[in-house]
Amino acid sequence: MRLLKDSNIYVTIFLALALGPLVAPAAAQEIRTPFVGSDPAVVARMVKLAGLRDGDTAVDLGSGDGRIVLEAVRSNPSVRGWGVDIDGKLVERSNAAAREQGLSGRARFYHRNAFDADLRRIDVIFLWLLPELQRLLRTKILAEARPGTRVVAHYTNMGSWTPDQQVDENGRPILVWLVPAKVSGYWSWALPIAGRKHAYAAVLEQQFQNLEGSIRVGAQRTVLREMWLRGAEIGFKLPFTDPDLGYIGHEFSGKVVGTRGERITGKVKVILVAKGGSGGHETLELPWHAVHGARSAYFAPTGLPESPPLPSD
Repeated sequence: MRLLKDSNIYVTIFLALALGPLVAPAAAQEIRTPFVGSDPAVVARMVKLAGLRDGDTAVDLGSGDGRIVLEAVRSNPSVRGWGVDIDGKLVERSNAAAREQGLSGRARFYHRNAFDADLRRIDVIFLWLLPELQRLLRTKILAEARPGTRVVAHYTNMGSWTPDQQVDENGRPILVWLVPAKVSGYWSWALPIAGRKHAYAAVLEQQFQNLEGSIRVGAQRTVLREMWLRGAEIGFKLPFTDPDLGYIGHEFSGKVVGTRGERITGKVKVILVAKGGSGGHETLELPWHAVHGARSAYFAPTGLPESPPLPSD
């Protein structure tokens, strides 16, 4: 709840941030966002876009006078929320407002640095801060929050982490991100298709929710298509031609599980087209279980059809 509506004040604060290292004492300081009460219509819109569900816990990092958290818990009688603010007087005002509104059992506020907040069991994170501070908190959120946690901010972005959803409210954006699962690295699995076990070794590259991937099936390599990642949910397609069976199309979808993304559990739709295209096609749905590993068969020697593979070290 920190967006300044007076553009002159806003520019002054940015200049102060830029020039601060030139004139400030040697001791380092946290960046502070001056408090300005937020438009109730914007607050209501933020809470609506957060998609609060029964039993959710919401936090506001830089909660000011508490109005976002209070609106969140009013919106659903089973939602709990808390906020942290570096200004102790605002924290006192927030807790007083919670008591006055009969919400102190579900809404609490703490005099605390936002970087010290525990985000491990949070469902929704609200932000309304200066851009540089919000960018610094991005690192904490991605490291600590569970995949699928919704992050809702007004006006300011998260640097190169693009939002999953954006809407305008009075000409200014409200932005929503889903914390992505950590899937970068090596994945392996096997599928029984047409009486044969096919081994898959994939290498995934990730930048926030954006994915690219390469995969090896047997001795052949190709790229993964139409990849997507929404929180802990993942999916992609794999077109592949087996030299004996013919075309095999795959449509994978699943959920990343484990505290560090150790596994994917889901299903794969397999489309078999007989070699030469003369035998029609067959569609299968199989369970899919992939494991995140430290090594990958993707890099093993391949060799040529007419010669044995090179020896490995």
